[in-house]
Amino acid sequence: MNKEIHQVQQVLWVGIGCKRGTSWQLLDQAIEQIFRENQLFQSAIAGIATIDTKASEVGLIELCNLRNLPLKTFSAQILRSVCVPNPATITDHKVGTPSVAEAAAILAVIQTPLLTASPFTTIEALAVRFVIPKQIFQLKGQPGAVTLAVAQASNMSITKPN
Repeated sequence: MNKEIHQVQQVLWVGIGCKRGTSWQLLDQAIEQIFRENQLFQSAIAGIATIDTKASEVGLIELCNLRNLPLKTFSAQILRSVCVPNPATITDHKVGTPSVAEAAAILAVIQTPLLTASPFTTIEALAVRFVIPKQIFQLKGQPGAVTLAVAQASNMSITKPN
């Protein structure tokens, strides 16, 4: 019995924006569905990233604990310094940055280098690529909404070569 085993590197960062009180179940379902639709391995997730005001959000904390993933958070000031493909004026008005999910995913991939980068640094200059640009996920009859984006370093692959 010869089964082929694929080792998957944890190179994907999931940026999440969510309404206050969103359950870990809704967050989990959003990740599962979006990863399934895009044929990605959930085992490639390195961690979850979001805005610092969500650091104590119960659903996010529970999700990270259940999946054994780190939660990285960034201030609105840092998030707003990142150019993203899908900024939202309403998000800017509500939380002080035009992007949470996309900008947080980018920042989680590059981490410290952006803190010294000039404002409005482009994604291309940071060698980050979006695997999944911002998508909004809701379930009929369930409260809450989730915005997800998935990024990885451009020079990293999801699967380990044989």
